[in-house]
Formats: sequence, C-alpha cells, structure tokens
Amino acid sequence: MIGTIVNTCTIVAGTLIGVVLHKGIKEKYKNVLYDALGLACFAIGLNAVVTNLPKSQYPVLFIAAMAIGSVVGVALDIDGRFHRLVDRKSKNNGSGSGKHLADGLATATLVYCIGPLSMLGPVISALEGDHTFLFTNATLDLVTATIFGSTYGIGMLLAAPVLFLWQGMFYGIALLSSTAVSEALMAELLIVGGLLITGSGLSLLRIKDCHVLNMLPTLLVPPLWFLIRAIIG
Repeated sequence: MIGTIVNTCTIVAGTLIGVVLHKGIKEKYKNVLYDALGLACFAIGLNAVVTNLPKSQYPVLFIAAMAIGSVVGVALDIDGRFHRLVDRKSKNNGSGSGKHLADGLATATLVYCIGPLSMLGPVISALEGDHTFLFTNATLDLVTATIFGSTYGIGMLLAAPVLFLWQGMFYGIALLSSTAVSEALMAELLIVGGLLITGSGLSLLRIKDCHVLNMLPTLLVPPLWFLIRAIIG
C-alpha cells in the first residue's frame, strides 16, 4: 500500500500548496485555470476512450453502462444530494462557494481515480510489489492537485481519502484474486471513466452541464456484467 499512501499524500500536499497560492491569484487568472482544467479533462477523457475502445470485448457495453447507470443516478439524485450537502457545509463555514466546490470535487475525484496509472498501479503493486506506476501517478497528481487547490480551495482535500479507498479497493481485490481485475474489465472501466471525465471537461468549459455525479453508477455496470458472465459460465 506504500504507493497508494504516497499518492494520497501528494494530493494533500498539492492541494495545500494550491490553497496558499490561491490567495495571490486574481479573478482573471482563476477563470483561465477553469478553462485550462476543462480542456485538460476533455483531452484526458477522450484519450482514455479512444485508447481503450479497440480493446473492448463488448463494444456496446459502455453504451448500456452509460444508459443504465445514468438512469440509476438520476433516480437516486446523486448530483443534487451532493451539491446540497456541500452547499450546506459551505454555508456553515461562512463560504458561498458551495456549487464551485462540489463541481471541483466531482471533477478532481474522477481525474485522480479514473486512469490507467491509478487503476493498474494498485494491481501491479499488490501482485508484483512494483510501485512505479503509483509513484508516477503521484507526481502527476501533485501538479494537478496544486491547480485544483488554487482554483477551488481547501475543500479539495476531501478527494484524497476517496483516492485512497479507490486504489485500496483495487489493491485488496488483486491480493484476494489475481484474475478478478482482468485487462478486459479494466478496458471497459477506462472507457466509461473516460466518458465521465470528458463530461466533466464540458461542464468546466461551460459548454454543457452533464451532471456527471449522476453518471457515477455507470462504473458499477461493467464489473456486474463480468461477474454475471463468470457465474453463468
């Protein structure tokens, strides 16, 4: 778990550095940071989709996942509940930036968690004891967290424990079963995750608010599909 711990710490450190820098950043620079983050998320998401779509064994699975997961997310009102929770906490702290913080947390969590390094890294760490992927990811996240911290503030620290639990899940599954997290499943998760990150990019660029949080259940559909396939043989 040393790789995941280091990765989590870099997000904390980067966020704190960004918060310190935030005090000296003018509004026009904050706006351009929003645009830069939006373009970066858009590119990262599209790259994940384009890279992994040819590897998919079930080319329509991501479509079904997006449809089913989005309907479930809307029914549960994940986006609305999350924004109301963050907004309530922000008001209690005397801050009026609840919506921006909620959007920032949603985007940062996806960027930190959905990626080959963040998902494959814990698996390789568990099976081979090689932390190279996670250390590389930690370096990238340090820079990204600094930008997120300077843009959205101290609340971005909440993304760190999410990353720890996410990578810890893959680490634990790999320890229990080396075949549970297959390359085929990883490809499907990266396709769906890439679409979610692309949606976050569109929201940051103020092109279309995709309510990406409502789409989070889509990430559960590929594992469930592979589980059903394994059960029925």
